[in-house]
Amino acid sequence: MQKSYDYIILGAGCAGLSLLMRMIDSAQFADKRILLIDKTPKTKNDRTWCFWEKEKGFFEKIVYRKWDGLVFRSDNYSSLLDIFPYQYKMIRGIDFYNHCFNEINKQVNVDIIYDEINSFDSSVIQLTNQSIKVGQAMVFNSLYQPAEKKEDKFYLLQHFKGWIVQADKNTFNPDVATLMDFRVQQDYGTTFVYTLPLNEREALVEYTLFTESLLNNQQYEEELKNYVRDFLKIDSFKVIDEEFGIIPMTNEDFSFSSNGVFHIGTAGGQTKASTGYTFQFIQKQAKAIVDALLQQQDLSTLSFFPKRFQFYDSTLLRLLAKGELGGKEIFTRLFKANKAEQVFKFLDNETNLGEEIKIMSTLQIGSFFKAGVKEFFR
Repeated sequence: MQKSYDYIILGAGCAGLSLLMRMIDSAQFADKRILLIDKTPKTKNDRTWCFWEKEKGFFEKIVYRKWDGLVFRSDNYSSLLDIFPYQYKMIRGIDFYNHCFNEINKQVNVDIIYDEINSFDSSVIQLTNQSIKVGQAMVFNSLYQPAEKKEDKFYLLQHFKGWIVQADKNTFNPDVATLMDFRVQQDYGTTFVYTLPLNEREALVEYTLFTESLLNNQQYEEELKNYVRDFLKIDSFKVIDEEFGIIPMTNEDFSFSSNGVFHIGTAGGQTKASTGYTFQFIQKQAKAIVDALLQQQDLSTLSFFPKRFQFYDSTLLRLLAKGELGGKEIFTRLFKANKAEQVFKFLDNETNLGEEIKIMSTLQIGSFFKAGVKEFFR
């Protein structure tokens, strides 16, 4: 006879594990039965999360590296940004998974099933090898399923290939990372590189694009080689690890609640459409959900992205997707004319209207106004 559950979490990625870890941390769900389902155990260092943060965060103990200094570079502008009171932080995927499962495996009220999820709704979850009846359980889904494209929406991909390079001599300043370097060719679309030093000889170098389609592997590799040689001025190095990722950037309408299922993470619209940043929005959403559960609040009343920020993101995405302005021009103007602390606050959706007007006045007003009008009347 199948066990009954109070909560079922689909997907053991960042969103699913962040939610479960906050439930465990609250110590208020020990009497609840929780089921976590994912295809396979998390045993690989398959991704890296980077984000800025003012204070010690929920996952502070597994922060792999952090930097107080960030550099922004473009053709005619280069600056060591004053990011105080923020720090820029890196969490490795494998450290995140190990930390979470070390804690999850101690919980007698949490079951884990490793099986492929083929379909789900508020009644049944169909796995390859079994079916799970939902019963009275609350279902949280973190599995992103791209919707059919609509003519009035925009769909870009943030895709990136990263190398951890090891130079044969001391090359990097471990205290300063490069947030964005737009000096690379923009032939494919918005393209930049970020470099995160791990020590004096090693760094994660990530070649990143905002485009509609992917490159082939040889193109990523060639561009990385060129950057390491021409901009980092390293002739002799080894690639000791690599990663590849794709993040959807779309102004598609995401529903937090649909058909009796609550959607979290990218599946629930927590990837910022204009930048692809996701990690911190997932943390905010997970905290809000757990707080609401503890207060016995109706989850369907929760909202996470203020409407005006959705409008800003859609406007910027329109400019990028239509090729009316490149990310190079937009982000260069953004960081050149504003304090980094204000830019980070804006990109975190935490500014007030007055701060937003001030920031937007430093951008290409004509282009943004035209795109904004089109978005408003879309």
